[in-house]
Amino acid sequence: MQQQILTVGQLNEYIKMLMDSNGLLSDVLIRGEISNFTNHYKTGHFYFSLKDESALVRAVMFRSYASRVAFAPENGMKVIVHGRISVFPRDGQYQIYVDEMMPDGIGSLYLAFEQLKRRLEGEGLFDSSKKRPLPPYPQRIGIITSPTGAAVRDIIQILGRRYPCAEVLLYPALVQGSGAPESIMRGLACFGYQIPVDLIVIGRGGGSAEDLWAFNDEGLARAVAASPVPVISAVGHETDFTICDFVADLRAPTPSAAAELAVPDVKDLKDTVEGFFNRLSVAEDAILQRSKARLELLAGAEMLRSPRRYLEERAMIVAFLEQRVEHLWLAVKENAKREVVTMAAKLEALNPLHVLARGYAAVFDEKNVPVTRAGDLTVGETIRIRFADQTADAVVQGIRESE
Repeated sequence: MQQQILTVGQLNEYIKMLMDSNGLLSDVLIRGEISNFTNHYKTGHFYFSLKDESALVRAVMFRSYASRVAFAPENGMKVIVHGRISVFPRDGQYQIYVDEMMPDGIGSLYLAFEQLKRRLEGEGLFDSSKKRPLPPYPQRIGIITSPTGAAVRDIIQILGRRYPCAEVLLYPALVQGSGAPESIMRGLACFGYQIPVDLIVIGRGGGSAEDLWAFNDEGLARAVAASPVPVISAVGHETDFTICDFVADLRAPTPSAAAELAVPDVKDLKDTVEGFFNRLSVAEDAILQRSKARLELLAGAEMLRSPRRYLEERAMIVAFLEQRVEHLWLAVKENAKREVVTMAAKLEALNPLHVLARGYAAVFDEKNVPVTRAGDLTVGETIRIRFADQTADAVVQGIRESE
């Protein structure tokens, strides 16, 4: 069998295909020292190499990712980058395409944090569409934190000042060290399924990355996401971020801020109620003034000041209407009378007796049916002839054409 001959381009494209389909090479974290760094002023892309004591790999970071780097990379800086390994077919050179860059020195905790963050984000646990709105007026608030820390005192003090009508329940939990994630998860289960509350606040005061690490636990993150009750995460200071912050329905920069976000201020509610009351009072006064003005207008009406005059005026109107009805009735009678006379005259003019009076006669057969044609008679038939004053009986002796 003859061996296939590849071009250089085909070889490079094949190697690129192999690398792009490799799951390990498509999601890598690499630690190294920056060298040969170039910030291309026209495109905004970063071109550099990563090296350690024994090797070097070329890297590129396109502008869309480079613009999000929060520091200025430079030669000699130790960094950790995330990206994918692929081949640039034209040069036949493999390199890492970087999409994230962070300074090295944070250690394995930060790497674990970033890996878990990317994984949970890929599962959709951070999606804003899954965040539930906080209840506007919570009646029972569950707090999961250390019972001896400053955070719980601040939360209770602010809740009591802003919204004293809410009942505050504390679940004492470990917030750092071994067993802390499990302790916090038990608090979530308690308030989520055993002691019903409207809102849950979990958190603690500031500390080192190690102190806050319990809130980066994957099991705790999934428990927060699955909680049937909305959760506010308040861990550390404003600059501290944990996995719980991303999963919770709301992230508060501090425990004190969580208390302020959890409830409305009763003073603001009072001002709102007073504002509504003032608006109602103004509206009520306006309605009363309009009603008063209308009442005064009605009270000044002639009918109320002199009811007898009002009745007299109405009596005059009734009398006037009676006269109009009487006149109309007389007019109708006259018109009807004239029409009757006219119709009687027409009928009188059509009276056949008047025709007979002028010398004409009407002929009827034996059945007293008027005869209008001589051809309807027969010789020998008895007929009656009606004159104006008398009737004569006759016998038909013959029928001939008129002369």
